Amino acid sequence: MSDVRRTRLVVEDGTVGDRLATTIVGLGLAVFVASWTTLFQWVGEETTLFGVSLFDALGLCLLAMGAGILAQGAASRYGVLPTDPVDTAGLFPGTLFGGVGVVVGALVASQTLGLGPVGWVGGALALGAAFAAATVLPREDVGSTIPAGAFLLFAGAVVVSGLLDAGWTWSPENLSVTLVGSVVVPVLAIVAALVGSWSAAKARAGFGARGRQQGAFLLVSMSVFGMLAVLGLLVAFIVVNGIETVLTGANVGNLEIPFLTNVASSLFVEVPGVLPAIVGTVWLVFIAVVFAVPLGVGAAVFLTEYAEKGRFTQLVEVATNGLWSTPSIVFGLFGLAFVLPRVSNGTKSLLGGGIVLGFMLLPLVVITSRESIKAVPDEYRDASAALGVSQWQTVRSVVLPAAMPGVITGIILGVGRIAGETAPLLLTFGGQPFPSRTPDVLGSFEFTSTPPFVTNPVLLDRGSALPYQLYTSITAGHVPGDAFTTAEFGWGVALVLLVVVLGMYAIGIGSRFYFRRKLHNE
Repeated sequence: MSDVRRTRLVVEDGTVGDRLATTIVGLGLAVFVASWTTLFQWVGEETTLFGVSLFDALGLCLLAMGAGILAQGAASRYGVLPTDPVDTAGLFPGTLFGGVGVVVGALVASQTLGLGPVGWVGGALALGAAFAAATVLPREDVGSTIPAGAFLLFAGAVVVSGLLDAGWTWSPENLSVTLVGSVVVPVLAIVAALVGSWSAAKARAGFGARGRQQGAFLLVSMSVFGMLAVLGLLVAFIVVNGIETVLTGANVGNLEIPFLTNVASSLFVEVPGVLPAIVGTVWLVFIAVVFAVPLGVGAAVFLTEYAEKGRFTQLVEVATNGLWSTPSIVFGLFGLAFVLPRVSNGTKSLLGGGIVLGFMLLPLVVITSRESIKAVPDEYRDASAALGVSQWQTVRSVVLPAAMPGVITGIILGVGRIAGETAPLLLTFGGQPFPSRTPDVLGSFEFTSTPPFVTNPVLLDRGSALPYQLYTSITAGHVPGDAFTTAEFGWGVALVLLVVVLGMYAIGIGSRFYFRRKLHNE
């Protein structure tokens, strides 16, 4: 006869532990999202929820999460909930909570108790050691819940009690920085939400190997969601601040948007625009792509399909990785000292700026093209060789089409970087802060009977691009006309630059899908 006793509390189709853990995770997600929206000023600190201020609501949620996590740990420890914990929570949680204890101990000892350097260092180390010991020494269910619950209770208590509020400030000695409550409280809530959700997810899965997997999965998922949320909020922040400027004087029905079609410096323009900067950006990217893509793809084909694997290919790989990591200002200095004297007699020019951006793009094209070509299965090459096809025909008709989606991806990433670069343009291309004409490259070609037979003065002129226009409009301290303030004009330029870069991304992504579908159809 079995002596197994069922102690699991079942309510309808779920257990009490499952429902509690789900509630804690839900509260954690709510705190996580609300804190990010507060950091990006989408929700003000004075916002109230059911008569409770936003910060107090965050604190109450943290208190509820902390109490729930402690209840989960106690229920698991005394067998109320069936779990399968191991002997210890592990070194990583111990290090994590030990670090949290060090930070909390340092702040409490120095700010609340007013202890000196020796006192607060000792307090920080003592509390950190206590948190680490409370995590590593007990059984996993206790070590994963008690420190986490205590941290959430502490965080919620300092917010609800008003020790940390929107008006709180702190200027650490010997540091020229001031921390403000409107930033510290959301950041604290984000960290606490991550810790609490991780602990609740482990408890919901019953600890053990499955619990660690579920906790890590939730922690990574929330981190990825946080990164995507930051990107989304950043884009939305730029759109909200810049859309009014971009649409000033616009007639959407007739597709008339003066900010996009006007120049900035003119006596006859009521709404200064950024058309020269838009056209300059497009031409710079075009020149860079024409310069870098054939060289990069050709180099990748040679290194992968023809060159012997040895020191030479290793040297090229190290060099390309190093060049891609080189700061953009170094490329600008290279263009100023080497490129400009050879293409425009040492003066800033559109052609010089485009070539410098091409040098920036080249390493990534080589790297991604090589990896894409190497990823093509050898069976493709063997099948082509079995038909008696030459190596070059195999590369041209089989290898390159199969690698094209990866190549396009590399070009997309590179174009996104160079389109927003400012430092190289300051040294190689930038002209007037507010240009009065657009670069008419196509209409400026001149044919002569003497070498070089074709000239184009516009390619050798200075100009403006969107990142350079944004920089100059801010540093100039004024904008032509009375339509915008400097800040309003800057936000408008930032929005246009964002749209142009995203448009280039869209073109690249569409090209990648086209080549991928064509490859699969064939």
